[in-house]
Amino acid sequence: MENPTKDPIVNNVVEAFIKRSNAGLEKYGTCLSREDLSTLEWLIHAQEELMDAVLYIERLKKNFENMK
Repeated sequence: MENPTKDPIVNNVVEAFIKRSNAGLEKYGTCLSREDLSTLEWLIHAQEELMDAVLYIERLKKNFENMK
């Protein structure tokens, strides 16, 4: 894919989004434009993803604590 911006960091993120979208489409057979979920269900999905992120951050903090 050609770089969409002059910022390599942004380009890396865009590429990661595209890869994640393709993986989700392959795994689940649908994309985020699906309309079979209610607003509450979308919010629950978002909340669960953010909860996972908090757990990953907590785990990675242990690496820094062990460096002291």
